[in-house]
Amino acid sequence: MFENLKPVAIDPILGLMVAFKADNRAEKIDLGVGVYQDDRGRTPVMASVKEAESRLMKLETTKSYQGMAGDPDYNQRMMELLLGKDHSILSTGRVKSIQAPGGSGALRVGAEVIRRARPESKLWVGIPTWPNHIPLLGSAGFDIKQYPYYDMDARQVDTEKMMETLRQVPVGDLVLLHGCCHNPTGADLTNEQWDSIADLALERGFIPFIDTAYQGLGNGLDQDAYGMRMMAERLPEVIIASSCSKNFGLYRERTGSITFIAETSEQADIVVSQAMSTARSIYSMPPAHGALLVSMVLGDPQLRSQWETELEEVRLRIKSMRNLLCDSLENNAAGMDFSHIKRQNGMFSFLGITTPQLERLRTEFGIYIVSSTRINLAGVNSNNIKHLTQSLLTVLE
Repeated sequence: MFENLKPVAIDPILGLMVAFKADNRAEKIDLGVGVYQDDRGRTPVMASVKEAESRLMKLETTKSYQGMAGDPDYNQRMMELLLGKDHSILSTGRVKSIQAPGGSGALRVGAEVIRRARPESKLWVGIPTWPNHIPLLGSAGFDIKQYPYYDMDARQVDTEKMMETLRQVPVGDLVLLHGCCHNPTGADLTNEQWDSIADLALERGFIPFIDTAYQGLGNGLDQDAYGMRMMAERLPEVIIASSCSKNFGLYRERTGSITFIAETSEQADIVVSQAMSTARSIYSMPPAHGALLVSMVLGDPQLRSQWETELEEVRLRIKSMRNLLCDSLENNAAGMDFSHIKRQNGMFSFLGITTPQLERLRTEFGIYIVSSTRINLAGVNSNNIKHLTQSLLTVLE
């Protein structure tokens, strides 16, 4: 059976992680892996999550399945987190959500439901994007189209070319958008750009498919939700895939949700039934633990307040590392301008240096960065910033 299979090349980021672990140098730095790290280089468990876990251990009386939709309380609280507790759409019956195994599981369930509803629909993906978007969604059977998103030279969203392409998107197609903290560029849409895309969606009849994995890590919980909340208010149909990996630190618990906004409450009921059927055919039941923790944190005023404080500390630490790195690279020998790093949001940004310079960073200084020059700013801390900036300044000479 297996003699005809060929080996699959290792994912570049995973390959970088392997090489980093094998490096014995004390001053090595991994800026490729896409997880949050604190100032000591750890990916910690939030204290609010720890407390919720302690309470859950005492209260939980069963490990039985929760059902294909997952925990109802979690689903409701996630809709309120994404859209705002007082959003008018929450009382209409037009919005439904089910729990999914992480953001990737949410994206896949959303894709499969779309394919059932309208198999001829194409998916338009901004370039560059998270490397797994195209294989994950393309393997669901989508015909993938691309639109320009980021201007590598100007180091900002390429508004003119993006809008020019989106004006050509046919009715019934999907447009994938990053909710905030764009991965890999860190260049987010402004509120005005979100408004313009919503105008086009109404005019052209395409449906936004929003992937939001970093709410709260950019400009704040509410500020980061502007695009999806505005579109939920203005558009007849929106799909939102969300993840709790980053803002709750629940990476390994695979906690996410897929939220559908339909034109009517009757359509929403049909869509969520199709979503549950899709889930049944892929993984049957979602993992419970992470969702129960999120539900407890969001539902308890004390834990909610503690979590928001911790999340704000995470956000501000990343911002401070952006500022520190940018300031440290001023007046470099190559005359490169790194000020875009300060203007961007979330964990990621492109350095924009050359391949030989990347290679020197790895071989001479033990600094591991993916070939696109995307760096994880959360991998920078007070202990490694000096080695990082001195190494960068050296390869820029």
